[in-house]
Amino acid sequence: MKIFYVYILCNKRNGTLYTGITSDLIKRIYEHKNNLIEGFTQKYNIHRLVWYEIHETAEAAIVREKQIKAWKREWKLRLIEENNPEWNDLYDIICEDTGFLPEFTLMKMGAGMTQ
Repeated sequence: MKIFYVYILCNKRNGTLYTGITSDLIKRIYEHKNNLIEGFTQKYNIHRLVWYEIHETAEAAIVREKQIKAWKREWKLRLIEENNPEWNDLYDIICEDTGFLPEFTLMKMGAGMTQ
């Protein structure tokens, strides 16, 4: 079964926010973090995953994304604060939980290097 995510990124605590949707959260955040996606997140250096929510259908995720995008900034900040009061980057946590090591991490550790 495919699942969908609505997520919020920021550049710093109480900084610029970005709300998005994806079916592959780890891949999508990796793309944001490495500036592989041109646009708003690249321009404003928005790389920190501070909130996400899981949905069973694309339709439900799209509705929720539109709802959050229409919210006042204060409401978005409250949503983040209630779930992640320290504004930790959740990307590292979900990568650890899944055992996923992004390509750039493997390179730093020496894996994938040829002799």
